[in-house]
Amino acid sequence: QVQLVESGGGLVQAGGSLRLSCAAPGLTFSLYCMGWFRQAPGKEREFVAAISRSGESARSSDSVKGRFTISRDNVKKTVYLQMNSLKPEDTAVYYCAAQPASRTTVLSTVELYDDWGQGTQVTVSS
Repeated sequence: QVQLVESGGGLVQAGGSLRLSCAAPGLTFSLYCMGWFRQAPGKEREFVAAISRSGESARSSDSVKGRFTISRDNVKKTVYLQMNSLKPEDTAVYYCAAQPASRTTVLSTVELYDDWGQGTQVTVSS
């Protein structure tokens, strides 16, 4: 079982910033595509951003493009999500996900990921 540990969530005012981290100490991290997803109450889990195992390629959803940035540190075995200009509609539980993939593959669908973290709550007040 792959262990993914998210941190960095919290309560922030609209317009503020947060940085989420997801550590994967037991993983051969450099072989995995890493993704961030979120789930708001009563809604399905949705794609936020993902990054290839090499870090060369990344993708984000239209709703966060220009505001959120995904990055990774393969030495620290950690993926990050820098969230700026937060909006109340960004309120959700944010999940980290991992899936082995080729060097430049970026996976953006929930069903393509086998391993998930426990989630971290992000709440944006208006």
